[in-house]
Amino acid sequence: MRCNRVVLAAAVFVLTLGANAATAAVSGPWPSISGNSTGGIIPYRPDLEGLYPQIANDYCASWGRLSHVTSVHRRYGDYVSFVCMDKPGIIH
Repeated sequence: MRCNRVVLAAAVFVLTLGANAATAAVSGPWPSISGNSTGGIIPYRPDLEGLYPQIANDYCASWGRLSHVTSVHRRYGDYVSFVCMDKPGIIH
């Protein structure tokens, strides 16, 4: 019985490390996005200028939707906002 608990604890530890590494790999250099299936906001960073449409597209694609950047405030502390739209012929 004790051996099974040790093996189970080791498996949980390894899976937790793997999940943390996967999360770090996904977030990488991208900023954190706050949003849901209808859209969201991305913290503004000048080094990502021009990449915001792609970041929004990747986020909305996870919901099976298209994206459109609605506003870009080019100041630190401000946000880039976007909306997620249904693909033509698809109703959610």
